[in-house]
Formats: sequence, C-alpha cells, structure tokens
Amino acid sequence: MYRILFQQWHLSLLFCVVLASLCLAKTSAAHDIPDEILIRSYVKPEGNSLTVMHRIPLAVMEGMSLPKRGPGYLDLPKLQTGLDQAMRATATEFSLYENSVELTPIHAQSRISLPSEDSFTSFEQARDHIRGPALPPETNVFWNQGYLDVLLNYPIQSDRSEFALSIDSAFGLSGRMKMFVEFRSPGRPARLLQIHGDKRWIPLDPSWRYAAGSFVSLGFHHILEGIDHLLFLLCLALPFRLRQFWPLLAVVTSFTIGHSVTLVAAAFGIAPSGNWFPPLIEALIALSIVYMAAENIVSAWFPDVADTARRRRWVVTGLFGLVHGFGFSFLLREELQFAGSHVMLSLVSFNVGVELGQVLFLILVLPVLSLVFNGERARRACIALLSALVAHTAWHWMLERFAGLEYVQWPDVDIAAIILIALPLGIAVMAISGTRFWIGRQRRRGSGDGSDIGGLFPSKPVTAAYIRQE
Repeated sequence: MYRILFQQWHLSLLFCVVLASLCLAKTSAAHDIPDEILIRSYVKPEGNSLTVMHRIPLAVMEGMSLPKRGPGYLDLPKLQTGLDQAMRATATEFSLYENSVELTPIHAQSRISLPSEDSFTSFEQARDHIRGPALPPETNVFWNQGYLDVLLNYPIQSDRSEFALSIDSAFGLSGRMKMFVEFRSPGRPARLLQIHGDKRWIPLDPSWRYAAGSFVSLGFHHILEGIDHLLFLLCLALPFRLRQFWPLLAVVTSFTIGHSVTLVAAAFGIAPSGNWFPPLIEALIALSIVYMAAENIVSAWFPDVADTARRRRWVVTGLFGLVHGFGFSFLLREELQFAGSHVMLSLVSFNVGVELGQVLFLILVLPVLSLVFNGERARRACIALLSALVAHTAWHWMLERFAGLEYVQWPDVDIAAIILIALPLGIAVMAISGTRFWIGRQRRRGSGDGSDIGGLFPSKPVTAAYIRQE
C-alpha cells in the first residue's frame, strides 16, 4: 500500500512539474514578443533624395540570433553583422516606391537604442539620434527590450513624385503590427498615417485618380461583402417584378442618397464620437431589416396594402439609408486617411462604388426571383417565406446588438449633438419630399389625366380588378 502511495506521489509531482514548465514556457513566450508591435517611421522626400527612418522593437528580431552576453544582454561590439542583416531585412519588409517603381537604398545606417530613448518624437531629433554616437560597449541592453533604429536614403527623380509604401510580411507579425508613418512632403502639411499589419500597399500622397479608383473599389466590395446590407436590399427587391426594375432602381437610389448624407456628415465630424454610437447604429441597421421584412410579409397577404407600401417604399428606404450611412462611416473612419487631400472626392467615389454594387445585386437577384415566382399566389407565398427567413435572422441580430447596449457608457444629453444629427436628417427628408413633389408635378404636366409614370406612383384606385391586372 505504501508503495502504491509512493508511486502516486511521484506521478503527481511529475505532473505538477510538467504543468509548471508549460505555464512558464507559455508566459515566457508571451512576454518575449508582445501582442502588439508598434513601429514608428518617417518618410521625407527632399530634392533628389528620400529619407526613411524606422524604429522597430528588438522583440521582433528574435529570429536573427543577435550576439548576446551574460543573462541576455546584447553584445554591442559584436553586433555589426547582425545590424547589417537587420537593415537589409527592414528595406525588404518596408519597400518604397516612386511612381510605382520600387526604390533601392544607396545608404543605410542603424543603431541600438535604450527603451527609455524618446528621440522619435520629431523627424529632426530622430535623424540626429541615429547619426549620433553609438551606445558605449558596456551598456546593458536586454535583447528584447530596446529598439533598432534604421535610417535609409533612396535616390529619387523628384520630391513631387507619387510615393507609396509596401509592407511585405513585417517580420511575420502582420496580425499584431501597428505602424505610425509621418510623411513630410515639401510645401504641404505633414500627414500621419496609422497602418495595421493587414495593409499591404499604402499611398503616401495619392493622386485624385488613385483616390477615386480605390474608393470606388472599396465601396463596391463593401456592399457585396456586407451581409446585413445585402439582406436589406433583398427585402427591397422582393415585392418588385422584373419589368419594374427602374422603379426599384429609384428606391435603391434613394437609399444611396440617404446614406450619402450621413456618411459625409460623419466624415466631417458631424456625428457623436462616444463608444455607444457604433453599437447603437448596428442595432438600428438590424431593426431596419426586420421592418422591411415585416412590411413584405404584411403586403404579401394584404394586396391593398402592397400597392401603397410599394409607392411609399422609396421614402422609408431613404430614411433608413441615413442610418446605414453612419454604419458605412465606421469603415471609412480609418480608410479616409489614405485619401490624401481628396477627401470629398473619395466620399463621392465610395458612394458610386456602393451604388454600382447595389445595381449588380439587383441585376443578379431580380431574374432569379422572377423564375421562382410562378403565379400570383406562389409569388406572394414566396415573398412572405423569404421575408420571414430574413426577419428571423435580423431579429436575432437586433436582440444581440440591443443587449450589448447595456454595457456601453451613455453620455449626458447634449443638445448641440442632437441638433447636429437632426440637421442632416431634416435636410435629407426635405430633399426627398421635394424630389417626390417635383416628380408628381412633372407627371401631371406630362399627362392631363394624372396617369402614372413607370408604375412608381399609380393613381388608379386599388381594386380587385386592378390587382389582377398588375
């Protein structure tokens, strides 16, 4: 019996030792390389030379096997070979381009800096620090607690060229890297860019053509990749037939006008900035999907309601577009820094891309719906069924998002903020109402009997015979 207990004691002790070793190893690994790597950089073209400086934490240099001494201090006198390797790696990981042509550095200089060193607060101080005397050989710098400062000089054709930064793999830490780049172009204010590791191509001072093209592409892909926006568009399209494409396009365009108003307002700071605002908007977006789906269900079983709902849909859609525009602004909050001096053009281009994505979605969806909806009764049943499925999904989103609002910090009532939000909303409502009035007036001028244009505003009374004719 004592022998069994002794064996069990040994096994327990062995288990504790292994567990402690794993925990210590995990902790050590976690502290060796931090969860977020901050890299600070300066880029300055001047004449026919481009100066680039990087401050990189030593923690990312683990794979270079820099020479060490004692308990883990860098052996500074023997470090030159490792520094040359690190400079080459830096120039490869962070490539510079002039007019889309990759540049090659002709001069490189580097040094090791202490964790307490703070010269990278300005371009001039960082340059003087790197060019200054190196640390004394006896300085104790632990291998993962200091910085590698690198200065690179590139020959360029002109300091007025278009420059871009390309990030390769960022030392294999792209998922955890955050890079702050200050671009100092002659005769222009300095631009500070905050770049995450998943960004691969960064124009430092883009042309208007590049800004317009990139933001059209961004808007096009965003609308096609956003499942909540696509479900909202699907709910808009369900009550319309294929021959009613143009009235449906007018409804979708009112959505674009609505979200354009709030998107521009948010881009210029006319929107709340508290942490409560984004989750509230996401919850309201889910609510808008639930509403449109519920309206489809009611309209499918009450044809006298369907005609009125379809004629009023563009107004409701425009109002919901105001909410979705704030949702788009959360994406553009970070992307607009890459617009350079073309902020307004980039906003317009983004909205154009969104509209193109919406049109493509309608072109793909409407023929499919026309094939599925065979017969009036089957059509109404399919509209109700699809809308119920969408409503079920959006309902859960709405409950989850509204539940999350319990944990945000709500601000005190700010009358000025309320006015700033209500002002663009009121302008949008007046614009939509004015457009509707103008269309109605043109309709009356075009036909003395007040006949309908394109089926968007049918003036005939809603009767059973009229419904069968439709």
